[in-house]
Amino acid sequence: MAFFIQTFDRPGAEAKRAELRMEHLHYLDRTKDQLLACGAKLDESTGHPKGGVYLVDVETREEAEAYIAGDPFTKADLFEKIQIEQWRKAFLDRERFVELD
Repeated sequence: MAFFIQTFDRPGAEAKRAELRMEHLHYLDRTKDQLLACGAKLDESTGHPKGGVYLVDVETREEAEAYIAGDPFTKADLFEKIQIEQWRKAFLDRERFVELD
């Protein structure tokens, strides 16, 4: 089962995000067996990160919640809001995972 996690940075969080970036990337690397995809959402006018998207491959919502809770960005209270939704993989990395009847 997969979950879509979307995060929204608090206003003025740019410096904190930059300070924690490497710790965050190390966390993602340590937990990459649970990641289908992950990346920052960018402000189109500035190109600066304003939140993130995580696609995690875990069995339960509780595991998805624990995953994002373990991220250094979450621990540092960088996010104003976190949304978690169950996600069905249909296409990923140019590969189809559904039948075409």
